[in-house]
Amino acid sequence: MSAVIRHDWSREELLALFDLPFPELLFRAAGVHREHFDPTQVQVSTLLSVKTGGCPEDCAYCPQAQRYDTGVNAQKLMDTDAVVERARAAKHAGASRFCMGAAWRSPKDRDIPKVAAMIAEVKALGLETCATLGMLEDHQAKALKDAGLDYYNHNLDTAPDYYDSIIHTRQYQDRLDTLEHVRNAGLKTCCGGIVGMGETREHRAGLLLALANLPAHPDSVPINRLVQVAGTPLHGSAELDPFEFVRMIAVARIAMPRSMVRLSAGRESMSDELQALCFAAGANSIFYGEKLLTTGNPDTERDQALFARLGIRPMEVAVDAEDHDHPGTVHLDIAPQCGCAASA
Repeated sequence: MSAVIRHDWSREELLALFDLPFPELLFRAAGVHREHFDPTQVQVSTLLSVKTGGCPEDCAYCPQAQRYDTGVNAQKLMDTDAVVERARAAKHAGASRFCMGAAWRSPKDRDIPKVAAMIAEVKALGLETCATLGMLEDHQAKALKDAGLDYYNHNLDTAPDYYDSIIHTRQYQDRLDTLEHVRNAGLKTCCGGIVGMGETREHRAGLLLALANLPAHPDSVPINRLVQVAGTPLHGSAELDPFEFVRMIAVARIAMPRSMVRLSAGRESMSDELQALCFAAGANSIFYGEKLLTTGNPDTERDQALFARLGIRPMEVAVDAEDHDHPGTVHLDIAPQCGCAASA
């Protein structure tokens, strides 16, 4: 299958891909992947929650929502020095990108200079920077860009026709508006969603439809597998079939050939074999480290051992003489479970 860049997919076309025999779907996805990426390279990023808990949203999956009793205590925004120390450790451990998440519905204007200072300091370490802070206004996105931010994450979470089953405190259009502000500021976008929330295959195709038909494909597409946290409404949900998760990765790769497809939240519970299937289906990015905001993540030793077993190596980031990303460089972004960084 040729990696044609399209923005006019139909749900029926995506469902037809989902319905392919499993070996055929993986074969097609792997072919598309090889047209744009080295299948032996996976980009690694580290994510730090710089402001945890206390989010006013009601996202049914999120342990950082203040209305749910999940054992997550609200904390203030971290000091810049503490963030830089963690970023320096992440770089030493092999991460090429450092992602900062804050559990806000949207930042206040007074918060932006504080986050901008973090971004500038982390950028000075030679790391790529990304952030997820909730909904942004146009001027806020521009201020973050001026501070040196490379990527901004804001997930769609699920299909438009399933959204009201999961979230009631913001509208789907609010998420689309933030993505538009981010693109207008010249920032790269990271946008994906969560599966395993009780949705159907048709809903999963609907999420990919919304992503693939955006004005520009997200530079990074995080695919999160629901992490069930006691105290949230989705705790106790039926788990998604592992092969269906791999199908989600494969169809995302085919629909968005040049995007990074990331294994995000939920990876701690994935077997090495499931992760290997996801890499074969076109996933080429992971989060690296022990914590993914407020849920677990495989430790670096396990990841390094898995990479060695599979013959995979971490992807390096290259820049040109003007400090722009090299055209052949591929990246990945932040991908907490929700667009406001209140989970993952």
